[in-house]
Amino acid sequence: MSLVKAKKHLGQHFLTDKNIAQKIVDGLIHTDKYRQVLEVGPGMGILSDILLSREDLETFLIDIDVESFNFLREKYPQLGDRLINGDFLKLSFESIFPGKFAVIGNFPYNISSQILFRILENRQNIVEMVGMFQKEVAERVAAKPSTKEYGILSVLTQAYYNIDYLFTVKPGTFNPPPKVNSGVIRLSRNGVEQLGCDEKLFWRAVKAGFNQRRKTLRNALSAVVPRDKLGEHPFYEKRAEQLTVADFIELTNFLSTR
Repeated sequence: MSLVKAKKHLGQHFLTDKNIAQKIVDGLIHTDKYRQVLEVGPGMGILSDILLSREDLETFLIDIDVESFNFLREKYPQLGDRLINGDFLKLSFESIFPGKFAVIGNFPYNISSQILFRILENRQNIVEMVGMFQKEVAERVAAKPSTKEYGILSVLTQAYYNIDYLFTVKPGTFNPPPKVNSGVIRLSRNGVEQLGCDEKLFWRAVKAGFNQRRKTLRNALSAVVPRDKLGEHPFYEKRAEQLTVADFIELTNFLSTR
């Protein structure tokens, strides 16, 4: 089999360190809650080799790159329909996974936020995710309130998942090496089925607050509720980065009465 050439437009950086690959797979710790796992962007299969050796997991692979798909089809003929040539961002999960499943991968940096939002949209069935992102993105997801990294991704992800920043990966473990460090994080569903507020309004409030993060929430939230109808709330004098997930839920419930 000829090796797959990494493609810049797909954001491909192939991991070459098997020890790092093992650590990523070992990050899957809630396997009592699912059996099926979907690897996104397997490339030449350094994670796949380990996943497919796990008898407790039924592994599926999806890659948008036709060259990678053909390489993997030859390498893993036993996969059959569990090898998918397609776009994770457009995949119909319901047609493949009847119940709970996990997602894992060395994710392309250029669509990392879109991958996270896709996971959030399917949070009822995706109970765990272990993934490698650009370090800056991984740190944003795991960030705590009142830090410069804390933002939209932090609040929305932490509303539904427990976040663990697992470890940092240096550029030299990839081919070609990226220009930045990478970070591996784990998302585990936190048991919250409903936030206890209007969730669409919650998402709108979080996004509006951070889209104008230097402004107080009284000013930022005028994009959600007309300023003359905002009323009075102590959080209005704060900035979005100062609020916890619970604070945003409280604020959303107040906004829903306006």
